Amino acid sequence: MDTNLWILLVAMIALVAIVAVIVVNRSRAGKPASPSTARAPERGLRSQLSRTRSAIGSRLGDLLGSDTLDDEFWDELEEVLIAADVGVSTSTVVVNDVRKQHPADGDEARRMLEESLIAQMSGRDRSLHLEGDPAVILVVGVNGTGKTTSIAKIAGLLGESDQTAVLGAADTFRAAADEQLRAWADRVGVEVVSGEPGSDPAAVAYDAYRKAADSGADVVLVDTAGRLHSKTNLMDELTKVARVLRREAGEIGEVLLVLDGTTGQNGISQARSFTESVGVTGIVLTKLDGTARGGVAIAVEQELDVPVKYIGVGEGLHDLVPFEPRAFIEALLEP
Repeated sequence: MDTNLWILLVAMIALVAIVAVIVVNRSRAGKPASPSTARAPERGLRSQLSRTRSAIGSRLGDLLGSDTLDDEFWDELEEVLIAADVGVSTSTVVVNDVRKQHPADGDEARRMLEESLIAQMSGRDRSLHLEGDPAVILVVGVNGTGKTTSIAKIAGLLGESDQTAVLGAADTFRAAADEQLRAWADRVGVEVVSGEPGSDPAAVAYDAYRKAADSGADVVLVDTAGRLHSKTNLMDELTKVARVLRREAGEIGEVLLVLDGTTGQNGISQARSFTESVGVTGIVLTKLDGTARGGVAIAVEQELDVPVKYIGVGEGLHDLVPFEPRAFIEALLEP
């Protein structure tokens, strides 16, 4: 073959290859990412707590813009905190603390208010206790709080820390509970142990523990029926689940109570009942993105001396986050 013809043929092949690459790249660029891999940009905590932030901020901004810190100023500041469900007693303590420091103006009062609120929540152990082999986490709460989804999200967080988990579907009374837990478990890649509808929840908890132990899992998380805290027989049954788990494991690392943040102060009476029955060790406060009552995180700790360990700020898999008081208070109060 003539040399010039050979060079022309090679050039044509190269040109076709280049055009093909350009077409493919343009085609890919025009397609949306696969839903299984695409991940929406994470919102900041300030945005996620926007409802409480707006409820506090609109009044707080005008109030702290004043340089006249008279009796009316301090009374209104206390009212703003109470309206956000910080709690009457805590609001009074915090306002008195700031007032005694004699801030020069509204800006200084804001900074002192932040530090005082943070101080109310300092010194608490917010780590997840995972003693035992496997460690046991019992999750309790009334219906509709987001308990089942929170369990799966915690399992997801454990997985990101290279800890394997087994979920126990001990809510055998709600027809969709097992399906809901399994759907979430598939998303985070963990196994679920369940029983027949209406079966003994304590037996399911036992089976889940044995499965976790036999498979070498690090943690077993046990979902329970949405107990009505006013129903003694149901609370007794929950106590039985805890007793079985303690008998098998020797101890329960965590008893997490899931509270719906939109219920505000009403959640505190629930927490008291569960603490008396099973010894709650930590709070998971959900739906804070949908309420103006986010201050209940402060109130529940002060009333019960039980730490908030996680907060739910959205429906996504990564919208359950470890609770950090400073980040939380700053997200609510800073302009």
